[in-house]
Amino acid sequence: MTMLAPTPATQRWLDATWSFVSGHLPPAPSRVLEIGCGPFGGLVPMLRERGYDAVGVDPEAPDGPGYERVEFERYAVRGRVDAVVACTSLHHVADLGDVLDRVTEALVPGGTLVVVEWARERFDEATAEWCFPRLAEADEPGWLHRHRDRWAESGLPWAAYIEEWASEHHPLHTGRDLLEALGERFEARLCEHGPYFFSELDGVTEADEQAAADRGDLRSNGIRWVGATRQASPRPR
Repeated sequence: MTMLAPTPATQRWLDATWSFVSGHLPPAPSRVLEIGCGPFGGLVPMLRERGYDAVGVDPEAPDGPGYERVEFERYAVRGRVDAVVACTSLHHVADLGDVLDRVTEALVPGGTLVVVEWARERFDEATAEWCFPRLAEADEPGWLHRHRDRWAESGLPWAAYIEEWASEHHPLHTGRDLLEALGERFEARLCEHGPYFFSELDGVTEADEQAAADRGDLRSNGIRWVGATRQASPRPR
């Protein structure tokens, strides 16, 4: 199987994401489905190396074993899975409720959902001004580079620029929308905001970004959420 090599920024992100996700999964060889694994394969290689029966679902997934090149909404899950992982793959789906309902149907009773997401409404001017001077030089500009350059070209105040950008990328769910939809369907075990930009920044670690957020230099944009499907209530006799 041929797989694209991730950029340094992407690899940093995957390593950090794996460090979080792996601590909340049932033990191998549990069945795990990753929504939106992307062209680099997401966490599937790490899962499979550690004995999980893992599959990544994404139209841009690598072509090979362990991957299904299709939207999750069109994927027919072959038997229920023990855990679903969704890393920055929910905020841009067309119908968030439908996707989460399908996740519920795909999981065994009491199955685990691990979500790493972006609270885009927290991406304010102070956060942008903190991030942009720290951007790492890259052969291929990343998403933060593009925001920096487009904002400068727009001549708009940050709030107007980012709102216009969001409207052009509709649907683009807010973190509040995501957490509300998750709470309607799952029992939350963990919900926290934290670092999100560090992998794109030069010499900035997760801890550095968290410390800056604690000082009030920027807003924490990352969402880390873990939950489980609700157990059916026993019927009264």
